Amino acid sequence: MNDSQELNKENAANMSESEICSGEATETQNETEMQLTELQNKVSELQNELALARADFYNYRQRIEKERARMRASISEDRVLDFIPVLDNLDRALCVSPDSTASDVLKGVKMVQRQFLSVLQDIGVEAIAVNLSDGYTDFDPLLHDAVGADEVSDPNLDRRVVQELLRGYRAKERVLRPAQVRVGKYVPPEE
Repeated sequence: MNDSQELNKENAANMSESEICSGEATETQNETEMQLTELQNKVSELQNELALARADFYNYRQRIEKERARMRASISEDRVLDFIPVLDNLDRALCVSPDSTASDVLKGVKMVQRQFLSVLQDIGVEAIAVNLSDGYTDFDPLLHDAVGADEVSDPNLDRRVVQELLRGYRAKERVLRPAQVRVGKYVPPEE
C-alpha cells in the first residue's frame, strides 16, 4: 500500500470517529431536550395543581366565614330570646296603676334587675365586684376605670376604690366593660 492509500484510510477512520462523536453529541442533546421537556411539563402540571389548591382553599375559607356568620346570628337570636321575658317584666313594672306606692314600683324594678342579672349569669357574664360595704376593693386597672380621685385621711384607703359610679361586667377572663370608680388618694392631715 502506498502512502496515499494509507492517508485515505486514516482520513476515513478519523471521519467515522468524528461522525460517531457527532452522533453521540446529537443523541446527548436529544436526551437533554427530552428531559427539559419533561421538566417543563412537570412544572406546568405542578403549577396547575397549585392553582387548584389555592382555589379550593379560597372556597373553603369563604364557606367557613359564612358558617361562622350564620352561627353568630343564631347564637345572637338565642340570647335575644333570653332577654325578652326580662323586657316583658320591665314593661309590667312600668305599667303600674297611679295609686301604687313608690315601694311597689321599686320592688318590681328590683325583681326585673335580678332576672336580668340571672340571664347575664346564664350566658357567662358577671358583674365586676366592688364591695364597698365589706371593705374597700384594691384598684385594679384591668377591672376598673378610674374617673377621679378622692382625698382620704386613712392611709388604708390609698389606691382603693371608694365609690363605684358605673358597674363593670366581664365574661370569663375578658372584661366587657370596666367598672367606673373613684379611687382614694391619701393626704396626710395637716398639723
